[in-house]
Amino acid sequence: MRHMTSSHGSQMGALALAALVLIAVATSGISAMAATKTTLVLGVDISDTRTFDPARQFEYSPPITMRAVYETLVTMTPGDYVNVKPLLAKSWKLVDGGRAWQFQLREGVKFPSGNPLTAEDVKFCFERLLNIKENPAEVAENVAGVEVVDPLTVKVVMADKNQPLLNILASVTLAIADSKTVKAQGGTSAKDADKTDKATPWLDQHSAGTGPYILTSWVRNSEIVLERNKNYWRAPAPFERVVIRHIGDSAAQLLALRRGDIDAALNLTPDQLESVARDQNIRILSGTSLDYMYMALTSSAALNKTLAIQAARQAVAHAIDYDGIIKGLMLGYATRPATFIPVGLDGSTEALTAEIGYREDLAKAKRLLAEAGVPNGFSFRLSYGKASIAGTSYDLVGQKIQADLARVGITLELDPLDQATLRTQYREGKSQAVLTFWNPDAPEPYLWAQPAVGRVAKRVHWAVPKEAIDLVTRAGAEAEPTKQSAIYREYQKLLVDQANYIILIQPIYRVATTKAITDYQLTAAGWQVDLYDVKPAH
Repeated sequence: MRHMTSSHGSQMGALALAALVLIAVATSGISAMAATKTTLVLGVDISDTRTFDPARQFEYSPPITMRAVYETLVTMTPGDYVNVKPLLAKSWKLVDGGRAWQFQLREGVKFPSGNPLTAEDVKFCFERLLNIKENPAEVAENVAGVEVVDPLTVKVVMADKNQPLLNILASVTLAIADSKTVKAQGGTSAKDADKTDKATPWLDQHSAGTGPYILTSWVRNSEIVLERNKNYWRAPAPFERVVIRHIGDSAAQLLALRRGDIDAALNLTPDQLESVARDQNIRILSGTSLDYMYMALTSSAALNKTLAIQAARQAVAHAIDYDGIIKGLMLGYATRPATFIPVGLDGSTEALTAEIGYREDLAKAKRLLAEAGVPNGFSFRLSYGKASIAGTSYDLVGQKIQADLARVGITLELDPLDQATLRTQYREGKSQAVLTFWNPDAPEPYLWAQPAVGRVAKRVHWAVPKEAIDLVTRAGAEAEPTKQSAIYREYQKLLVDQANYIILIQPIYRVATTKAITDYQLTAAGWQVDLYDVKPAH
């Protein structure tokens, strides 16, 4: 018995030793993996992505990718949306009596192809953007021309020297690409580029920028894959590979985060974020955005004869429970501007919203309905994408508005659409009403103010009065901040009275990440994160 017991004990001891060795090896392996983490994986709703061509891209989610693979002449850093910082340009100055900005490019910057960055690339990209003539070209409307001074010096001439340009050049729309590569793939900057340029299909699967990563593949509604740019001019990108995985359902994002399948979940609902707030392996990051969700109402009698009446649109605006949306759907993680300029820019504050913005007032809504000739209410159709912003789906917001409007007799027909259909319908001015977002990717108030009286006004069939256009022009030209804010205040009062645009939420973004990564810094302006900043935690 003792022999058997001794033998058994020896076997048990050997097994225990083996187990300890396996645990040690496994633990060592985990530590080694953590120390050498080479792939960053994000879970994101990228259903709106339609292209990665800088001259054509104008949607919500692509700038995360675009910022990683392309760079601009200048940039702005998270938390500082006043001071312009160098990027591909190391210095700049006003020349020609203030009519042009002249940029000195960095030496030694190369594209993934090995081609060096030159002033010719800047000229080609800006001219291609303008001549392709899609919506992004409007961001560069103050670019009258581009002149090459020498291989590393370029001059950008302004159409109006009194209108802003420098901080607009931080927009990824004005990214600099390898002109030789783009031309080799059918790209052109000629005047007829809108008809003859053929580079977009190639740019949808590759990239030609100077960013820390390069695009190697994109499968629509599936994933985007980026690889480290071996020719990058700064320190190498922290990860060898970045995978941006399409996970449209927030519950699936949460499950993937908890399992460790993804390193960051960008579209969790407020309730889901609260549920993981105490998880020791997850951290919650937050930051006030400059983006917002808004409802656009048409002025076209052909689309909806009642919405064409100003008082009816005003009635809609005063029948909405804004606090209920912010507190109920966003759990308080949002604010609301008075109209098209977000809180935090040029005098736009919560106090201004309380003073001149819309507020829930059912009695006033009913009086306005009577004034519009529809005392018992009317009906209209609200279109929106099957997606979400800051973890809150358009569908939930639509349902909330539907219930709010029913209190004053307004019947709202909800019309969920895929993002591509919604975008086309809205841009062609065929929607009665739309729930959508706004996120210019450079924090210049002019980029919010001008479209509201320009291309967006056309979508809602608003015949913009000269007074509104003059206010925007004057505000853009005003250099003194207090005076500029006063002009934008008058502009916002006019937009509130017009009632084509109803801002619902300006989110405080919250993103959940695992503790396997660090330095994930949220930006306030559109693109949410600069992937170059994100690093392995060990």
